[in-house]
Amino acid sequence: MLAVPAAESRAAVAAMVPHAGYVYSGRTAGEVFARLEVPRRCVVVAPNHTGDGEAAEGGSVFAVGSFVTPVGEVPVDETTAAALLAACDVLEDDPAAHAREHAVEVELPFLLARQPQLAVVPIVLGWSDWPRTRRLAEALAAVVRAAADPVLLVASSDMNHYESAEVAERKDRLALEAAEGLDGEALLDVTRRHRVSMCGRVPAAAVLHAARLLGATRGEVVHRSHSGQVTGDDDSVVSYAGVIAR
Repeated sequence: MLAVPAAESRAAVAAMVPHAGYVYSGRTAGEVFARLEVPRRCVVVAPNHTGDGEAAEGGSVFAVGSFVTPVGEVPVDETTAAALLAACDVLEDDPAAHAREHAVEVELPFLLARQPQLAVVPIVLGWSDWPRTRRLAEALAAVVRAAADPVLLVASSDMNHYESAEVAERKDRLALEAAEGLDGEALLDVTRRHRVSMCGRVPAAAVLHAARLLGATRGEVVHRSHSGQVTGDDDSVVSYAGVIAR
């Protein structure tokens, strides 16, 4: 991340970054964050890998408190969290869903490196349908639009899982075409029809659709990689992509 020239860092509406172990996906995440001017307020939307939580609609917000990381404590942006809870009927204050979830916290050291005054709204999602995804996207856009300060939207997602690098390349390309067009509904459709095992497809669809509603015109794929480039095993890989919406 630090190797990218500072001149390449610009404001953005949203981004999609991976959340695997840093040895595998850290390069791709770093390539994205290096190109972002990170404001003090960020909303990080991730999948619920564990199934934990009590939110009736599957949208779980960590609305009060902070995340303690090895590189610093990150407070929750409680004002923005409250605004989202008020604006969106598929979200609930549900800290239990975050207790064992990794997909938000792995992004925090990158964000903190870019913005030492960072405050975040962590959200994890446990549904797969477009109607709820659209409602969340509309709420995200409305809250960001009404905020007094800039808010960056971040979707946390890996790409295809445990197929060959060749298959991952083909499947990822289909999903990334939808991401480049900021078409959340198409992203959910193509990942379902082509069985692209993108764990954060719903967070990505919500954030990218919100970015479109906020005036972004294109998603730029800034980096791609896969685990086989680290392990030497291309027969079964997890793939990663970084996207910036402006």
